[in-house]
Amino acid sequence: MNNKKSWEFSPAPESIDHITLKDKYDLFINGKFVPSKSGNYFDTINPATEKRITKVSNADHRDVDIAVSCARNAYGKIWSKMKPKERGKYIYRIARLLQERAREFSVIESMDGGKPIRESRDVDIPLAVAHFFYYAGWADKLEYAFPGRSPKPLGVIGQIIPWNFPLLMAAWKIAPALATGNTLVLKPAETTPLTAMKLAEIIQEADLPPGVVNILTGAGETGKSIVEHRDINKIAFTGSTEVGKYIMSAVSESRKKYTLELGGKAANIIFEDAAIDQAVEGIVNSIFFNQGHVCCAGSRLYVQEGVSDHIIEKLKNRIGTLNIGDPLDKNTDIGAINSKMQLEKIKMYTQLGKKEGGSIYQPVCKLPQKGFWFAPTLFTDVSQSNRIVQEEIFGPVLAIQTFRTVDEVISKANNTPYGLSGGIWTDKGSKIFKVSKKIRAGVIWANTFNKFDPASPFGGYKESGLGSEGGVEGLHGYVNLD
Repeated sequence: MNNKKSWEFSPAPESIDHITLKDKYDLFINGKFVPSKSGNYFDTINPATEKRITKVSNADHRDVDIAVSCARNAYGKIWSKMKPKERGKYIYRIARLLQERAREFSVIESMDGGKPIRESRDVDIPLAVAHFFYYAGWADKLEYAFPGRSPKPLGVIGQIIPWNFPLLMAAWKIAPALATGNTLVLKPAETTPLTAMKLAEIIQEADLPPGVVNILTGAGETGKSIVEHRDINKIAFTGSTEVGKYIMSAVSESRKKYTLELGGKAANIIFEDAAIDQAVEGIVNSIFFNQGHVCCAGSRLYVQEGVSDHIIEKLKNRIGTLNIGDPLDKNTDIGAINSKMQLEKIKMYTQLGKKEGGSIYQPVCKLPQKGFWFAPTLFTDVSQSNRIVQEEIFGPVLAIQTFRTVDEVISKANNTPYGLSGGIWTDKGSKIFKVSKKIRAGVIWANTFNKFDPASPFGGYKESGLGSEGGVEGLHGYVNLD
């Protein structure tokens, strides 16, 4: 007789009473909210409910022309001539105002993107604030960032950000661009534009000179117009490798600079001498954080044979305890998939994984009827050639393989077109150094995963991108050096 009692957490929903959203959001150009030239709007959807939150203006090439012109004017007449110390004050002011409204931004981020409120509240918004604070400090210290050199701003920057970390990606790009004396035109992702538009309100409140920051909402055509605009000096892009390749091609015949932070297929390596319980928690965080919508997610797991059965069993038990549901519930571990399109992509790869011979495991869990949901998924019995091992899924799907020797796992880890990140779990410091030196990835975590700091650079090799963001290195892409 089974005497086990089933139990559940009592609902702990985050209040939305303090949230104010407009019926519609226009473009932010030259310090004001203005309608697009076309007058067209598109809906932004809550992925947890499939209900419309509000509507957002759809910019076209005419709006891009105006925004770039305003940014150029602000650059030439105001921002590039301003004392660096004064520029730093503006960036600091943005950080403080964002910090004061952190709760509001957390809720909107979860409503618009589907991520759990715990992640928005404890990771996304604090990190965004920290990046503004960090680069505010660099604004008048650039001579120390580039000893013996004379850094000069590039001019007008075109910035395009993805939907997985909307506000954080905006902070990653806006803060160093402003600190180095550039002005910019930013395009947020069409599925998650709201925190960028709320950030525009903060920029207004901070009294940033008109035209220094311009924010245009829209889809791919809007981004294409920014990339191809002749009066933009640099493109900073975070997103898919496919779009990154297009940008490289589009700017190859121009003098535009570019930085690209693209896809990933990180290897998370567990050695038999690792702290097992700690490693299991690290695995969960590496792939199920933000529903797996993370470019540096540990989507490939390599476990040493001696502990593989033990770890896989523990991992199965652990994901069975994860709460899937309302992103605004503080108990939720896994929220909604960002969009219907992304959900279909994840389902496609899952079916493909089964066709390729992989053994699938999904915990028994009740998914909400409305919204876009996918259960945490493990694949075993997969090989290096399987597409779910080689291609970025961008969802809560983990492919697991075993290995025997250090050389074997290094070879497997590097057998990918990507090179963004990786993880190593072991009790031996010497092994950490040996393996990390041979893994061809821009970021390596040891006995942890998905930890970020504004002072630490982030970027990849191969098809994961070019250039770095974050840290002193994040300033390099926004200056010319004499």
